[in-house]
Formats: sequence, C-alpha cells, structure tokens
Amino acid sequence: MSLITRRQFMAGTAALSLTALRPDLVFSAQANSRIKLGIIGCGGRGSWIAELFSRHGGYEIAAAADYFEDRVNALGDKLKIPASNRFTTLSGYKKLLETNVDAVAIESPPYFHPEQAAAAVDAGKHVYVAKPIAVDVPGCNTIAAGGKKATAKKLCFLVDFQTRANEFYQEAIKRVHAGAIGEFVFGEASYHAGRLGAQASPGTPEARLKNWVFDKALSGDIITEQNIHALDVMNWIMNQPPLHAFGTGGRKVRTDVGDCWDYFTLHIQYPNNVGIVFSSRQFDDHGASEGIKNRMFGAKGVLETEYGGNVMIRAAAESFYRGGNTGPIYEEGAVRNIATFHESIVNGRFDNPTVAPSVQSNLITILGRTAAYENRLVTWRETTSSQTKLDGKLDGLKA
Repeated sequence: MSLITRRQFMAGTAALSLTALRPDLVFSAQANSRIKLGIIGCGGRGSWIAELFSRHGGYEIAAAADYFEDRVNALGDKLKIPASNRFTTLSGYKKLLETNVDAVAIESPPYFHPEQAAAAVDAGKHVYVAKPIAVDVPGCNTIAAGGKKATAKKLCFLVDFQTRANEFYQEAIKRVHAGAIGEFVFGEASYHAGRLGAQASPGTPEARLKNWVFDKALSGDIITEQNIHALDVMNWIMNQPPLHAFGTGGRKVRTDVGDCWDYFTLHIQYPNNVGIVFSSRQFDDHGASEGIKNRMFGAKGVLETEYGGNVMIRAAAESFYRGGNTGPIYEEGAVRNIATFHESIVNGRFDNPTVAPSVQSNLITILGRTAAYENRLVTWRETTSSQTKLDGKLDGLKA
C-alpha cells in the first residue's frame, strides 16, 4: 500500500471512499442546524477538507482565507463562496473572523495555528484545527490555553487526528490499557515515507511559503509535521509523558529545497525502564517498506498498529484481538472528526477532549527534535519549560 500523506491526496479517491462510509456518519446533520464555516488555508489539504465539510450536509462553507489569491478563488468558485468573503495576505484570517461564520477550520502551515486558533476563540468561533497544533513550546501553550478558554466560552475546539477517531485503534489501545499485553517492556515507533514534491521553485518569500513543508520554522520539521502521527499513537499507548530522549538525525538525501532534516532516530525513555525506539525518514526507499507503525511489547503480548494497515493484539486466546484493517483511515478519520465537531456544537458538548493529548504529543515531537538537533539528552521538564520560539521569517510577504 502506498503511504498517503497530507499532500499526497489523490482527487479521485474522495467520492469513492465516502461512499464506503455509513450514510448516517457522513450525512447525519439536520438541515436546520447548518453551521457557517470559514476555511483558513486553501491549499491541498484545506481545499480537500473543505469539500468533506460541505458533503457532511451540516455545514455551509461561508468564507475562505489564504495568502494566495488563486487558491482562495479556486475554492471559492468551487464551493460558491461570495467574493466578499474571500480574503488574502497573512492577515486575511482576521477579516474572515469579522464575518458571521460560526466556526473555522484551520488548515494553514502549522507555524500559524496558535495565533489563528487563539484569535478565533477570542472572536467567539468554534475551532477545528489540523495537526500539528504548533511548531514550538510557546505555541503549544497557546493552544492549551485556547482549548480551556473555548470550554469556558462554550465553544468547541477539536484537533484532527485520524487515528484517534478509528474504532480499531480505540479498541486495541483500550484493551492494552486494561492489561491485555501485561506490563510494558519496550516499544517501537516509525514513520518511513518517500520524499514530497516541491510546490514552487525556491528563491522567493512566496515560494518558501508554498514550500512550507520543507521549512523548519513553518512546519516544525518532519518530526513535528509528519512524524507526529506515530508519536501521537506512542503517547496514546503510554498514557503519560516520557522522562527524556536522545538521538540524532540530519539532512543527507534531500538537500535541494528548504532546511528540514530528512531523517531522525531517537531513544525515548519512559518510567519503569520502558524504552521506545523511534525512526523516521522522508526520502526514497528503493523498494523497502514504508508506513506509520507502532509496536508495544508487553510481558503477555504485543500490540501492533499501522496507519492504513492492520491493528491487532497478539496474545494468548483470552487477550487476542484480531482488530482490522485501517485502509481508509486518512479520509474516514477526517469525516468522523467533522461529524463529531458538528455534533459537539449542536449538542453543546464543549469539554474539548482532543486538546490536551494533542498538545502533549506535539511537545513530545519538540522533545525529540531538540535532542536530535543538539545531539544530547533532553528531559521532559526542560522541554515543557522552554520559552524558545521559532522565527517564521515572514519578511517579504504581504501582511
């Protein structure tokens, strides 16, 4: 199976996979509870998810904002967004928040997520935000505070992790937490993928923004932007923060665009001498296997998960769990989260349970990134107390 990432969406799969989902999941909304939604970030992921929101039936896509005018207009024309509700430049999202939208979906580069989410909550809007939620610790703290503020203001704040919406992941990890594999011994986590394609020829501020996925400050590097999927599952399994991490990485294969590294290797230490070995790459594998995988070895069994593959527990008969294949998880997870977002708003559920674990997973990526960048052991306490902010270097862009 080819690994599907945020930027490797195949347009023809959308309608096909939606037809495989239960109608009550996709079209569960009543006509009289349509939510006016604004889309912040109209690139590949933003345009794709805007269509999923539209197909749900409970949303009206009422406004859009993106730095690039052609992207806003392409989405606006497709979803019939009024020209007066299409906004550009870096500050376009502020004008969007002045419209009568009830909620926003934030699909911009991760560097902008904390500021945009905080502004949306302040403006009284419900927030649906893509992972990762931030690129540095201060940004994570802003998101955490935004989630609490949203709850206090009776607003919904949902972070879109597809794995946490998948029934096989949910059941398997529930069983593991109940003792299905016994005491944890050690684990493995990996995210191995091919290189991504550049969106523009490097050399201008606009090209850098289009190629944000290759930029450390705008994306958080591959460990935060992509690898967070595997590290979030690790965090979910462990159900507590790590003690420390050390490791390495570098930029040895992809050197023609941006400044992100193309591989990381880490040892992540948890309490009770439970170590987890993590590795990632973002370059061609020449036929080797790819995927987002996690394994946890216990005294009585093994949990195995793969994003887009099988999830199961290998253990004695009383603890064995066959699980199932998560092949459609990329789109199915987003569709489920879109449905949950709508139901939470309509039914007044504002406890916002996705925020805290998403912040912790994001902090773990920063822990590992710092350990690899500085080639030393970095503790959880040191990470969570960091005040270091990444510089977005936005000079030359239209404010």
